[in-house]
Amino acid sequence: MAEEKIEKKSVPKKVVSKKSSTKKVAVKKAPAKKVATNKVSTKKVVAKKAPAKKVATKKATLSVTLIKSFYGRLPVHRATVNGLGLKRINHTVELQDTPEVRGMINKVSYLLKVEG
Repeated sequence: MAEEKIEKKSVPKKVVSKKSSTKKVAVKKAPAKKVATNKVSTKKVVAKKAPAKKVATKKATLSVTLIKSFYGRLPVHRATVNGLGLKRINHTVELQDTPEVRGMINKVSYLLKVEG
């Protein structure tokens, strides 16, 4: 009995409007747009110059070591430690000294040792 109700509901009902079947409206078709023929473009080819070698600038780096476990810490702090690239205790990574990295280090400073 429940299956019969499901089948009845799943079949869409067709509604036929009497007005739409008696009157037919003429639809005007828009004229087709003309397709432009393939034109050969004559662009000048400019030879690229070899990029000049960049002078090696010494960027400040920090050496960050995880000294305490991040297990049992706040999820946000765990994510920050992972974002710094630290995977296990005594794992050390070299990071650029940027304000973003400094903020991450300050957030979980109780777990880290920072040098440089």
